[in-house]
Amino acid sequence: MSGELPVAGEVRGKMVEGAALLLAKQGLQATSFSEVLKATGAPRGSIYHHFPEGKDQLVDAALDLVAARMLDGLAQQAGRSAEEVTAYVIGAWRFVLERSGFAAGCAVLAVTVAADSPELLQRAAAIFRAWRERLTGLYVRAGFDEARAARFAAAVIAATEGAVVMCRAERSLEPLELVGETLLEQARRT
Repeated sequence: MSGELPVAGEVRGKMVEGAALLLAKQGLQATSFSEVLKATGAPRGSIYHHFPEGKDQLVDAALDLVAARMLDGLAQQAGRSAEEVTAYVIGAWRFVLERSGFAAGCAVLAVTVAADSPELLQRAAAIFRAWRERLTGLYVRAGFDEARAARFAAAVIAATEGAVVMCRAERSLEPLELVGETLLEQARRT
């Protein structure tokens, strides 16, 4: 109904979503409470109601959201070939780049390169580790031995993250496409 105040969980969810997007677009330093409020239209009083521990608490929640989205997408790849799993990861980043007009990248990477908080760095490390572990499991299921699966999972994450940075700088999908071709060739070697 129009005229109703938003439910507290909806406000918090909007703020977390907004923070995740701002991290992916602007980085950690430019993602302030003021920017999140401006992007989401959330009331100023909601900041300390939902995030009484401050900005790091909001960033941590945004990282949780980003991590869960990737893990959920990867979970849907269970039982697929190594090539299909790899194509999914490449496609996910292609979608982010295209949808944002090359304005957004990886929020986890943005926090990693700018955080001075050991807790945020540990959180980012845990997310990258979780993504690697999920990919490793998918590659093992697709026929790779454990060691090769672990190496390839790390290579896929590192290569696509780097390609996304290059794509943003060049405002072109070419780096991702080139990296993607190489990764897909390697994935076919089950």
